[in-house]
Parts: sequence; structure tokens; C-alpha cells
Amino acid sequence: MIAGVSTASLYPMQTEDALRKLGELGINNAEIFVNDISETGGAILNDILSIIDGCGLNIVSVHPFLSPMETLFLFSDYPRRVQTITDMYKRYFEFTQAVGAHLFVLHGADMKARCTEEIYVERFMKLCDIAEPYGAVIAQENVHYCKSGSIDFLKMLKRECGERARFVLDIKQAVRAGYDPLDIVDAVGDRVVHLHISDNRPDADCVPVGKGTYDIAGLLKRLHGLGFDGAAFVELYRGNYGDPLELKESTDRLEEMIAGTA
Repeated sequence: MIAGVSTASLYPMQTEDALRKLGELGINNAEIFVNDISETGGAILNDILSIIDGCGLNIVSVHPFLSPMETLFLFSDYPRRVQTITDMYKRYFEFTQAVGAHLFVLHGADMKARCTEEIYVERFMKLCDIAEPYGAVIAQENVHYCKSGSIDFLKMLKRECGERARFVLDIKQAVRAGYDPLDIVDAVGDRVVHLHISDNRPDADCVPVGKGTYDIAGLLKRLHGLGFDGAAFVELYRGNYGDPLELKESTDRLEEMIAGTA
């Protein structure tokens, strides 16, 4: 198990600058949140690769800015839009491969989308097929305003997609959906491959690690017991902390917790 940070924590800093900042902070492992399709190639990609190499960064996962479009495109009943977004995702999978990552984070359809479970499963599996040649694994994140915010939905995806069902457990999203994150562990914990970590307390549902009261160490121990050996990455919103040094402090605390799971 390793600790790190998502560049999303520094939004709206430009992606390459956020990555450089993580390197300067001494953070070794990262998730790249791509904020524009232009960042997946050309000069910007070259800058990103140079920063990864220069800072010795290990990139584990990629998160696309296209998440809000997935309802309208990927889970649409209009075939041309489905084709459009799958073509765009190929560029993301090429990017994922280029930066050395192996996980691709999916939000999925909005909770109110008309998309049936059957269609959702079909599109999820289709995306898995497209990602596979690039060495990328699709990982469904629990997101409170999406269908994936429901534990029953996550259980369905696990049942219907078999071994291809992989999940990102996001603490703050679980809390916003009204769950203890351990409820999700109980439901699909043996298929969780990635973690988005934040602390929380009664007056704030997303704060740096150690600034809240949630038993993150207990969550890590529980997942470790189920065989989890992936990445636990700090993912905060920029308004949830002050100095970026808090990202490094959160990562250090996570590393101590991870050491305690052994």
C-alpha cells in the first residue's frame, strides 16, 4: 500500500504545474486529474513527462475532466455520442499509458439519468475492452450525485461485471451519500483497487488527514485485511486547506497509518 496525492487537490492550477508542485513538496506518488483534452498530447504532455521524470514521480491513476459529460455521452441512448466519447477516451488511455499509470477513474452516469442497469453494464464493459490494450483498468468511483453513489448500485456492478468490476473508494463522497465508508467496504471491499482519502468531522466533510475525526487508520486496516495493496491518495478541494504543505503533511500521516497495517 502506498500514499500520495491527486493533482485535483491543487485545481485550478494547471495540471503540469500541479504535478511539479507535488514533486517540489516531496510527494512521490500521484494521480493526474487531466483538466483539458489538450493535456493528453503535444507540448503539454512532453512537459508532464519531463516533470514526472525530473521529480521521480510514480503515476498510478488518471482522472478525466470528462466526468460531467459521461451521462450525456457514454451512457446516452444516442449512438453517435457514445462513439464520440469512446474516441476521446482512447486519447486518455494513450495518456494513461504514456505516464505509466494503470488505473482510469470513472464517475459514470448521473443519479437521475435514464440509463438502465443493463445499458450501464454494457457501456462499462465496452470501456474496459477499449482500455485493455493500453494496460488501463477502469475503476468505478463512488460519487454521491451519480448512480455509483448507491451501495446497491455498486453491488449490482460487482455482480454483473465479475472480475472486471473494480472500485475507487472516496471517503468524502461516501459521507456525502450518507454512508460510513466502511459500508462500501462491506459491500465491495474485495474489489477496491484505489482510495481517495480525506478526513472529516461534524462541521466539515472534507479536511486534511488528521484535521478531522474519521478513523482512516481503521479503514486502511480493514481493507488491508481484504488484500488491498493499492494507493491511498489524498484528494481535497482547494478550499478545504490553506498551504499546499498540508498535502505533504496529510501524505506523511497516511504513510504512518499504512505502516501500522503491517
